[in-house]
Formats: sequence, structure tokens, C-alpha cells
Amino acid sequence: MAFARILAVDYRSCMLKLSVQAIQDLARRIIANKPEGINYTVLVKEICQQSPETPQNTVRGAVYKLQQLFPKEISKPDRGFFKPAGKDAVDVEAVEAGSTVTVQVTPSGIKIQETDFYEPFAEWLKDLDEVTVAVSLGGAGLRSKWGTPDVVGTYKPLAGHLIKFPIEIVAAEIKIDPQASIVAFGQAVAYRLFSTKTYIVMPRTLSEEDLGRLESLCMLFGAGLVLFDLNKDAPEFTIRMRAQRFSPDMFYVNEFAEQLKRHNAKRFQELFG
Repeated sequence: MAFARILAVDYRSCMLKLSVQAIQDLARRIIANKPEGINYTVLVKEICQQSPETPQNTVRGAVYKLQQLFPKEISKPDRGFFKPAGKDAVDVEAVEAGSTVTVQVTPSGIKIQETDFYEPFAEWLKDLDEVTVAVSLGGAGLRSKWGTPDVVGTYKPLAGHLIKFPIEIVAAEIKIDPQASIVAFGQAVAYRLFSTKTYIVMPRTLSEEDLGRLESLCMLFGAGLVLFDLNKDAPEFTIRMRAQRFSPDMFYVNEFAEQLKRHNAKRFQELFG
């Protein structure tokens, strides 16, 4: 009888333990009700409180890669931090609505847009041997409040290289409004999270005072600076300061790569394939 009671207790205990799928379903419900997001350790603790019989290590393993298992429901904007997917969309739209004007009229009456200079600059970066491949992105295509670089390139080993090396990411922010220099600088610095090098690309109509300040900031933070003419047929890009090489944060490198692959698989393949 005693042995039978022990078996019954053990059986009931096993029944109370959550399976991996049940843990993930519970985690999804918890995250969905946390629009501000929730820390990984807090999430694990909350699940363990709701199911004390479930081993903590089982919970940890089950929720570690939730953003990969349920990308449409869950995002991981930072290390150890989960958030319902799409919660930053409003922020992005607000940034877009209040962003600097990207259409201007030249003295000759020709309308120009920042997008007119994306492809020419991508080609110029390749001619400069800063990248092997470069593509234009621009806008808020990746749906990130940290923005999307206007141009992204990669410098990667080719078949003929005797010594291989890790892929380097080069990001660039282009502005046609000379008053937007500080905005361009802020965005370029943010891109250093996932980029080996970053460039700020500004028109030659930039005032001497703003140019001096921007050069000093670029020197301090290692960003590259390029000037160009507001002529979409002949922008004549000129390098003022080459970008310094930095080691990006691999967490954000992979986050950027995942976002790009979901947004535009063709661009991802061009850059990283």
C-alpha cells in the first residue's frame, strides 16, 4: 500500500510538470500581456512561480529562443529582453512622420530626393574598395526605431583571396538637407552597433561651422565623412574622412541580418551570400 501511494504521488507530480510546448505557450501568453517587454530572468521566474514542479533549467531552455520560434509574435530587441512583435511600429511611423524633409529643389529648379543618391553612393563605395557589395535600403524598411541605413555594403573574402577574413558591414546615412547633420551623425553612430564602419554623407552646401563640428565629431567617434554635390547625375562624392574600423556587437549584427532577411531575402543574399 505504501509503495502504491508513493507511485500515485510521483505520478501526480509528473502530471503537474509542464512540457516544453506548454512552457512556450505560457511564455507567449505572458509576453503578449507585457507590451513594455519583459526580462528573460523575470519571465523564467514568473513561469516557475506558476508551475513550481517544473525544473527551472527546463524552463530556461524552453524560452531561450522564443523570438526565433515565434518571430511574428515575439521580438528580442536586446539581450535577455522579450517584447511582443510589432510594438515598435508606431514609434517608427512617428519618426517617419516627423523626419527631415527628403525632397528639395535645386537653384536650377530640379527636384531631388535622398533616394536619388543611394545607388550612386553604393557604386562609389565599391569603387573606393570599402566594400565588395553594396545595396540601397533607406527609409524604415526594417521596422526598427533605430532606423535603417540608406546604403549597406559588405566587405567579404572572394574566391581568389589566399587568406580569408570575417565579413565586414559598412553602413551609410545620406542627407540632402544641410541642416540635418546632427541627425545624420546620431543615426550613423547608432549603426555602429552592427557595422564595422559607418559613413555620414552630406551635401557641400553644409556651412563651414557645421562642417567643422561634424568633422570633429567624426574624428572622436570614428565615423567617415563624405561630401557631394546636389546633382543626381553627377554627385561627385569626395571623401573627407575615412571611417575607422570597429568591432560591432555580434548580438546586433545577427539581429540586423535576421531583420534584413525577413524584409528582403534578395538583398540579404547579395550582402551575405
